[in-house]
Amino acid sequence: QVQLVESGGGLVQAGGSLRLSCAASGRTFDSYAMGWFRQAPGKEREFVAGLSVSGGRTRYADSVKGRFTISRDNAKNTVYLQMNSLKPEDTAVYYCAAGATIPLLTSTPQYWGQGAQVTVSS
Repeated sequence: QVQLVESGGGLVQAGGSLRLSCAASGRTFDSYAMGWFRQAPGKEREFVAGLSVSGGRTRYADSVKGRFTISRDNAKNTVYLQMNSLKPEDTAVYYCAAGATIPLLTSTPQYWGQGAQVTVSS
C-alpha cells in the first residue's frame, strides 16, 4: 500500500512558476513509476507527466512539454513537478499517482493522492 500526499499548490500569475511535491508513505516507493494528472473544472482528468522507477525515462503531455519537469528523490520518497511559464489553462486540481510502469500509470494508476489546487491568473 502506498499513500500519496501532494503539496505546493496555490495561486500564481500567468508566466510564473510553481513546484508541486508528492510525499509517499511506505517502503516500496522506489518500486513504482510516478506521475501527475490534472482535472480542470468541467473536464476529465488528464495525464500530465510520468517518470520511470529509475527516473531515467519520462513522458509528458504535449500541452506541458518544455514547460513542466517531473523528477523524483527516492531517498526522500518524493516526486516533484516543476511548472514554469504557467498559463491560465493550466488551472486545475493536480493529482499525484503511482503505477507499476509508465504505460500502466497512464492508463490505470494503482494509487492516487488527494489533489492540490493550482490556479493561474491572467
